Amino acid sequence: MKDGIINIGTATADALGFTEDKFTMDSYLWRANDCIYISFIASVSPGKGDFRRLVDKIHSLGLTVKIPTPLRSMEKICRKSGYQHSQEDFDDTDGEPAGTVNVWSLPPITPKVEP
Repeated sequence: MKDGIINIGTATADALGFTEDKFTMDSYLWRANDCIYISFIASVSPGKGDFRRLVDKIHSLGLTVKIPTPLRSMEKICRKSGYQHSQEDFDDTDGEPAGTVNVWSLPPITPKVEP
């Protein structure tokens, strides 16, 4: 899996279970190094466990889940699920510094193992 955007309908999204039957088409993820950033996500059926299963799949690959500037409802999930709050500096699309962003992170229980 390469770094960059992960849109619903791609092979990478399908492998993660990030599919249109579970999440809205405007949802997307972003891979950077050993992290998957959940930049925007909306569940088709909230409360059914699809988000938890997505996080579990990401963790099974040894990747950390990061959620930048979550909405209040997502921040509540982060707090309840043991995510850690920090701040990260982000660059804009031209590589210029864009500022500091609040990020909630949850690393996998077991570290990534290279095949």
